[in-house]
Amino acid sequence: MREFKRTDRVADQLQKELAVLIQREVKDPRLGMVTVSGVTVSRDLGYSDVYVTLLGEQEPERIKENLQVLKRAAGFLRSQIAKRIKLRHVPELRFHFDESVVRGQHLSSLIDEAVTTDRARYQDDGDDDYQDSDQDSGTEQSEETR
Repeated sequence: MREFKRTDRVADQLQKELAVLIQREVKDPRLGMVTVSGVTVSRDLGYSDVYVTLLGEQEPERIKENLQVLKRAAGFLRSQIAKRIKLRHVPELRFHFDESVVRGQHLSSLIDEAVTTDRARYQDDGDDDYQDSDQDSGTEQSEETR
């Protein structure tokens, strides 16, 4: 059995080619710093969903505007891909905003906030207990290492 499906190999190649093409060939000034974060291809290779992120742009209006630019450039990008990749039929490109990066940053900030509040609460509640436990654990470690 094969290690990778053909759709996965095509998706990886599309992701690489699209990243280069969007950066170098799309000359629309409205387009920000776009990163192709992932590509999925349908089983019949008819459609490909291209997931993009925008560097430093999180306003819904800017996201929508960038997606519109990419949708308008889809035909051009598809023709350029056809020249670079040897496929009988180049999949139709459908662009989507990848919210996983934004969601990950939000979750990371929530975790950091929870950690800082826990530390502050622990220090306020048990400053004396915390110092005693440090001294106790230090003596235990020195006895164990002997």
